[in-house]
Amino acid sequence: MPGARVAEVGAGYGYGAIGVAAVYPGTIVTGFDIDEPSVEAARRNAAEAGVSDRTAFFAVDPGTTSIQDDYDMVFAVECVHDMADPVAVLRSMRKLAKPGAPVLVIDEMTEDEFTPDAGDVERFLYGFSITTCLPDGMSHDGSAATGTAMRRSTLEQYGREAGFERLEVLPIQHDQFRVYRLS
Repeated sequence: MPGARVAEVGAGYGYGAIGVAAVYPGTIVTGFDIDEPSVEAARRNAAEAGVSDRTAFFAVDPGTTSIQDDYDMVFAVECVHDMADPVAVLRSMRKLAKPGAPVLVIDEMTEDEFTPDAGDVERFLYGFSITTCLPDGMSHDGSAATGTAMRRSTLEQYGREAGFERLEVLPIQHDQFRVYRLS
């Protein structure tokens, strides 16, 4: 991806953006996160990793800030389910990506639907959701209250509301996460 411009939404401490910059030395990566202390930590982490010359981090709320650009790829790792207004965030991700550029959401590998005899992973996700992700998302007025166990159908609905026409699961094997591409 030499010369590519990549954006991470919900960058947190910057590990996703830093990983992309480290693996693809010609890439410029911009991270956005609502939390200023996380953005400061991301800047420190990028400097420690030796990629601060190719990364930048900004404290903005992509759900309420109108940001638009022409990135070659936009991604969010394990955070859309935490966001109070995931539709607004996905809409911003769409505006950040240049036409045809991949918009990726990496999130927990939940079952396609809730069942009473859920497996161990599904039970773990629900436990984590009610103690961490759901309260975080609900701490904002008007929250969608999604939580950790965001189903593919939920993300697909959010994507349609944000202006995407299609959601596909990429054939990337991982024990915990699923990679979605919105287009």
